[in-house]
Amino acid sequence: MVVLGVDPGSVVTGWGIIEATGRSTLYIASGCIRTHADTPLPTRLGEIFTRLGEVIIQYQPNVAAVEEVFMATNAQSALKLGQARGAAIAAIGHQGLSIFEYTALQIKKSVVGYGRAEKNQVREMVRMLLSINKSAPSIPQDASDALGCALCHLHTTSGVLLPIKGHL
Repeated sequence: MVVLGVDPGSVVTGWGIIEATGRSTLYIASGCIRTHADTPLPTRLGEIFTRLGEVIIQYQPNVAAVEEVFMATNAQSALKLGQARGAAIAAIGHQGLSIFEYTALQIKKSVVGYGRAEKNQVREMVRMLLSINKSAPSIPQDASDALGCALCHLHTTSGVLLPIKGHL
């Protein structure tokens, strides 16, 4: 099973692809869709929709896991984040994938074992679980969060923590 993880954002949307075969998991790819904050929001949403669709076409995941919106600094930020999340979900649905949603708490608990873990702890565990060695190019935080979301989906659906194979 190939899983797409998505960490939505109106300026940066992270994505990550992992593959589970039997009881092992392999890192495939990750990245960020970066838009410019000065660009009108409808244009940015279209860019998220289009570029995430391209990722799906390229890597052919079987399912997608998307982080739920959990907080924002103000109402305007929450609306923009919700719209970016909607653009990502629309892109995934447009490509015919099943969508699973996870809170930040669920993702952190699944990846780190503690629901209140810091972002850097999640990033380090993602690197360890997916055997992404430290000499490899750094994975951006948003992409790491997306990989964590994908791992959470595998852990949740399998009911166990998966031993990981693979490296960069």
